[in-house]
Amino acid sequence: MTQGAVEQSFRFGNTELPPEASEATRKAKRLAWLTIAFLVTAVTLVYLVMGSSQAMKAAWAEDLLSFIPPIAFLVAMRVTGRVPSEQHPYGYHRSVGIGHLVAATALLTMGAFLVFDSVSGLVAGEHPPVGLIVVLGWEVWSGWLMIAVLAYTCVPAVLLGRAKMPLAETLHDRVLHADADMNKADWMTAVGGIVGVLGIGVGLWWADSAAALFISASILRDGLTNLRVAVTALMDARATTVDGSAPHPLDDRIDEVLRGLPWVREAGSRVRDEGHVFHVESFVVARDGMPTPEQLQEAWTVVTDLDWKVEDLVVVPVDELPEELLPGLRGR
Repeated sequence: MTQGAVEQSFRFGNTELPPEASEATRKAKRLAWLTIAFLVTAVTLVYLVMGSSQAMKAAWAEDLLSFIPPIAFLVAMRVTGRVPSEQHPYGYHRSVGIGHLVAATALLTMGAFLVFDSVSGLVAGEHPPVGLIVVLGWEVWSGWLMIAVLAYTCVPAVLLGRAKMPLAETLHDRVLHADADMNKADWMTAVGGIVGVLGIGVGLWWADSAAALFISASILRDGLTNLRVAVTALMDARATTVDGSAPHPLDDRIDEVLRGLPWVREAGSRVRDEGHVFHVESFVVARDGMPTPEQLQEAWTVVTDLDWKVEDLVVVPVDELPEELLPGLRGR
């Protein structure tokens, strides 16, 4: 490896990332900083034109919340790069889960507050005033300025979210995945806000609060979804894909590759998701008595060569697979 390649590589604890993951890390960090820079301009512009519109207030609040995921991602990436210490023998991978939990809690709290605020506006029959403003000597309806700013916040959010999603899958990074979800909520917020302002323009006073309620419900749903995935991961649930929708394919591949060894009769593993990486305990039953040290070393090698995400592996020779440690055996 050249000196330049060494300088471009990244680590998650003891794991030095392969070139593809290192490149994904570099791109993800750059996108996080781009997101923060974009949000500074978006928050400022929306604040300047939002007036008394509930939809614009909701859009501004969501833009403020959008700072949390990229900042949490950058902090988590810095912390997980530390090598394990005597105080933290398993490394610092859980910082990803903590960052995810913080981002999800903020989303949930703000979503619940905005839903309450929007429903209150509808019930009270609030009529948001959107008047005229003088720009360069011309009287302009404030709604046009609101629509222009919301349109500006829409396009970058779409591009940033689409760019982050594949990187989150490559790195198995749930904070980055939540960040991409937040970008999706951002452009939905912008579109909803434009509909609300246009509704006011044609005399539909309730359109503003209805749009705000739509935006708030979207924030609340993202908060609930991310909170469920974050809490589940921190409770040592079965390792899943980055969006939490399905068991991670490595779970089955590990047992398949172990059962493919000529001396192994049965194999079963439990996989703990530590954040970016997995810690694995594999129980193996040999065909002829206890396996030799060389055979155990072979098992360790074939599993750790499967994927860089397998950071820590313990191979345990047993007479039969322990059902109490591998509850999945009960369904066989």
